[in-house]
Parts: sequence; C-alpha cells; structure tokens
Amino acid sequence: MNVLLVALRAIFINKLRSFLTMLGVIIGVASVVLLTSIGNGLSAFVTEQFNELGANTVIIFPGDVFGEGGGISSESTATSIANSKLTQREVTQLKRLREHVAEVAPFNLQSDVIAHGSTKKRTTLLGTTANYETAFNTKPEKGRFFLDSEDADAERVIVLGYELAKELFGNIDPVGKRVTVGDQSFRVTGVVEKKGGGFGGPSFDTYAYIPLKTFFRAYDTSKIIRIVVKTKTIENLTEHMAAISSELEKSLEEDEFSVVDQSEILGSINQILSVLTIALGGIASISLVVGGIGIMNIMLVSVTERTREIGLRKALGATPNLILLQFLIEAAILSFFGGLIGVAIAFGGTLALQAFLPAKVTIDAVLLAFGVSSLVGLVFGAAPARRAAKLSPIEALRYE
Repeated sequence: MNVLLVALRAIFINKLRSFLTMLGVIIGVASVVLLTSIGNGLSAFVTEQFNELGANTVIIFPGDVFGEGGGISSESTATSIANSKLTQREVTQLKRLREHVAEVAPFNLQSDVIAHGSTKKRTTLLGTTANYETAFNTKPEKGRFFLDSEDADAERVIVLGYELAKELFGNIDPVGKRVTVGDQSFRVTGVVEKKGGGFGGPSFDTYAYIPLKTFFRAYDTSKIIRIVVKTKTIENLTEHMAAISSELEKSLEEDEFSVVDQSEILGSINQILSVLTIALGGIASISLVVGGIGIMNIMLVSVTERTREIGLRKALGATPNLILLQFLIEAAILSFFGGLIGVAIAFGGTLALQAFLPAKVTIDAVLLAFGVSSLVGLVFGAAPARRAAKLSPIEALRYE
C-alpha cells in the first residue's frame, strides 16, 4: 500500500509531465477504439440492410461475379454490369416460375441531373418495376410508388428519395409537383421514407425511382443490371435457386449470369469490412507503441531526476524490488488512466460520427485497447524501473 501511495504522490507532484506521458496512450487508445467502432458499425449496418430484404431474397447478377477464392469479386462485378446480357426476357421467364418465385424486381441505374425551379442536383436514377416497393421494402412516406399501369404505358412519373425531396422542395410537399430529369419533365407521385446511407457509397435517400419502360426509352437501352427475386419460402432456398438457374440457362450461357443469395453477398462484404477493421486497428495501434516509447523516455528522465530520492529510500531500507515495483506501478497507472481518457474520447467521437457514418463501440474493442495500453505501460516502464532498482544507494546519494 505504501508503494502505491508513493507512486501516486510522484505522479501528482508532476502533473504536466504525467499528462504528457499519458498523451501518447490517450491518442493510441482513442484511435484504436474509434476506428474499430467505424468498422463494426459498417458491418452492423450492412447486416441490418440485408435483413430488411428478408432471408428469402435472391439477387441475379449479370456475368460470373465470383472470384478465384469463391467470394464475390468487385472487379468481376463491375465488368459484368458493363456487359450485362440480362433483359426483360429473363424477367418474363422468372415470373413463370410461380412454384418458386413470389416477386421479381429488375432494375438499372443511371446518373443524371434532376431539377426543380433553380435547384439542380445530380442523382442516381433507378429504373424498376412497381413491385420494387415490396421486393426492397421501400415504403412511401408521402404519396405512393408508381403503378404497374404507369410502367406499362412508360409514363413519366417519379418517386423521390427522402433527402433528394428535401433538397429540391424543402418543406413543400412534392407530391403532384413536376421535376426535370435531363430535358424531360416528370410528375412526382411519392417520397420514400428515410432509409439511410449506402455504407460508404451514395445514400439511398438521394435516389430517384422511375418506371423501367420509361427508363429504357429515356436512355435508349434494354439492359438490366440486377434482378431481385423473392422466393416462395425460406426453407427450400437451395431448391428455388436451382430452379431459377435452370430457367435462366434456357436463354443465357452459364457464365452470363450469377444467382446469389444474401448470405453469400453479406459474407463477402463482411469479410472485406473485417479486413478493413483489422487494418485500421493495426495502423492505430502504432500510436500506442509510440505512446509506450514516450512513457519509457519520460520515466528514464524521471529516474535521473529522482536519483537522490531513490538513494535515500534505499538507505532507509527500501529493497531493489520495492523500487522496481514503485516505478512499474507508476507506468501502469499512467497507462490505465491514459486508456480511460482515450476510451472516453472515442465514445464522444463515435457519437459525433453517427450523424455521418454508422459507428458502434463494442466491449471487445474497449477491452482490447485497455489490455494493450496496460501492457504497453508495463513493457515500456520495465527498463526505467529496472534502472532505478539497480542504482547504488551511496552513488545515488552523491548524485548532483
């Protein structure tokens, strides 16, 4: 107990030096917890988005999107979209599979400028069918989604994302108003409820939705880049996917499409995010090592400054082990409180980031940061402590 009190007294006597010693640990712990919270938050967000679609959702990609490792390759996905062979013909085929398929929602994407009055915004325009609303759980907050009849007649109607509607119309209800996309006028039928960001990509709330046939006419294309299928049941998903693949093989080659369920997509994305989180945590951990070096340097200076004190304590009966323990306790206390402050800063930073990014502090990240910071303090505090313990009491008392 006396050793602990002596260590605490030494720390509080030199408050500024103690704070500077902790600073490296504070920055390191805050960085580790904050960066891992971003990675964990993104992973949780992606899982939530996929869960909203339902476990019986199957997505058909153009081309072979699987890389050499068996996972979905972003490079092959981008290439396959550009060379998509999916058309309305495949959608019609899938609708015939009434035993296996409940909903079929094809879509294509195009970047364009949307305007209302003097306000112009570049948006992602999504051309799809009326049942996109149920297939993607896209509920209107105002008005309605467009109808099958409006798609069949290629009418110029549009549904706005939540943020896009705010940017174009402010607090005015946009339903029934007109907007211009490119050089064509569209009537707003509804605004979809707020859905949130696209985990690093554009927010779904900035999208605009138009009927697929209208999209085909406006952009002179018949390509489809995705077909989302809701199967009849969750239990027989493998059987449903086999039936879908078999049907598509009637009009497409095997390497011209990929039938993927949510678990495969989610697994690939979470694998990428896990690697990213580990990499970010590893980079942030470097600052913990720097903090440890700072502890060692300042404690070595402290040993030099307190040479006479150490000599006096040894002359009064303090053993080398007690001196060693005192300096180790000082290093551990500095690391512990540095870690505590770092975690508090990370919590505050995470709360601030949640307005822009999904971020989530986990107990694992906190315990890891605390564990590493305490270890850093003990490891880097060991050398100065050992040096203090080895000092000769006579030479220490003579030290000027």
